[in-house]
Amino acid sequence: MRHLYLDIFSGLSGDMFLGALVDLGVEFKVLERELARLGLTGYHLHCFRGQKSGIAGVKFDVHVDGKSGDHGHTHDGSEGHHHSHESAAGPSRNHAEIRALIQSSPLSDWVKQRALSVFARIATAEGKIHGLPPERVHFHEVGGVDSIIDIVGTCIGLEQLGCPAVTAAAVVEGTGFVKCAHGMLPIPTAATLEILGARGFAVTQCSEPHELVTPTGAALLAEFAIKIGPMESVIGARVGYGLGTRNNKTRPNLVRAVLWDDSTASPENDWETDNIAVLETNLDDVSGELLGHVLEKSLRLGALDAFHTPIQMKKQRPGVILTLLCTPEDADRFCELILTETSAFGVRRTLTERRKLRRAFAEVKTEFGTVKIKLGTLRGAIVQVAPEFESARSVAAMAGVTCKAVMEAAVVAYHRSV
Repeated sequence: MRHLYLDIFSGLSGDMFLGALVDLGVEFKVLERELARLGLTGYHLHCFRGQKSGIAGVKFDVHVDGKSGDHGHTHDGSEGHHHSHESAAGPSRNHAEIRALIQSSPLSDWVKQRALSVFARIATAEGKIHGLPPERVHFHEVGGVDSIIDIVGTCIGLEQLGCPAVTAAAVVEGTGFVKCAHGMLPIPTAATLEILGARGFAVTQCSEPHELVTPTGAALLAEFAIKIGPMESVIGARVGYGLGTRNNKTRPNLVRAVLWDDSTASPENDWETDNIAVLETNLDDVSGELLGHVLEKSLRLGALDAFHTPIQMKKQRPGVILTLLCTPEDADRFCELILTETSAFGVRRTLTERRKLRRAFAEVKTEFGTVKIKLGTLRGAIVQVAPEFESARSVAAMAGVTCKAVMEAAVVAYHRSV
């Protein structure tokens, strides 16, 4: 499995993230070509190698036609490694316009899904700040061409590197004030604080008198980082540096990104891997009806699985372990569901790695009708054949036979066909 660790000791912005990805091996020409599929005009990309505090890395810039400075403009009269919080990079857009722009593009489904999710995080934060529903939020800072390029470009870059599992160092932010579309606001800005807070990511300020984490950087971190903390089993196989523009007073203005492959994974196996969150809580005072309701609601809201297991609790009381499986990005949402829908006072959260057979779907003809089946492959060989239950149930109802009979017939029909 591939991993990426972001060492954000000097904060994070979209252009720094992209610079680090290019330094790790993302081809600039490929990035440029993929971004052109968005259909945006009035900008050009610039990428070059440079140094910060003697460390060589890549500086990525979006130059908007007719504008000057980092990312096409300056920040409050001085250069910075981030976007200006004034809408200087072309016209600002609302959430619906950006969503339509991304959805209508011919980019890959993975890139579109992750980019849309990043913008949704920003819209939710801005909506909370201004008392508006997310769909009515009008982006000032992140609606310009440069911010769209940074967000979509980072998603493209991560896909080019194999969609690694991302972890990151603790979030470090500067001090002082920043000039935004709404005036002078303290660092961290309200949007940055809300975006990181929604993921439960803590912020620690340092003595650097500048903004280090931009709303774009915060949203990318919230979307992709499955865990925040110090390096743990990190292998420095490939190290890339994304450079900012400003020369900071207390630390080099760059982000360090480390990319490596998990050596414990067997190279001969072609199974799929991902990371999931396992949420658990012990309950001894919840009715069966309420427990069933929580399981049904969890699955309806997108949990990967939900179940309960009987256990013996303190004072020999019978109880259950309620377990929910979900994506790391959804873990906070489902923790809240458990805490509000049950009597739980706490939830255990574990991030774990999953290995899955590669899946394919086919249809087989049986004497009862056509049934959809799911195939699981390993090293090119089919090792699992499973009829899809809903398809089998529908065929059984039409034929007036048992669902079991249809499922058995589907498996037999498949093996006869190969």
